[in-house]
Amino acid sequence: MATIRELLVELTGTAEFADAGEVGDGIDLAASGIDSGDLVRLVLLVEQRLGVEITADDMEELHSIGDYERFVTERSTAGGA
Repeated sequence: MATIRELLVELTGTAEFADAGEVGDGIDLAASGIDSGDLVRLVLLVEQRLGVEITADDMEELHSIGDYERFVTERSTAGGA
């Protein structure tokens, strides 16, 4: 299964997102150069690759890589139960 970091690297073409030392799990994605269009594309990739639906309301609560990772893990676990 792809991780949020892998999807961000694919989306941006920037390896910095692969390294938690450069972009920590708690860093706000907008502050690290991800714009609203990139966030929409990230959500589409998450839905397509990971099978986890993210609504507009959910997006308002997801700000960091850690937020996305927790959300995907929780929804994946709930879906598999």
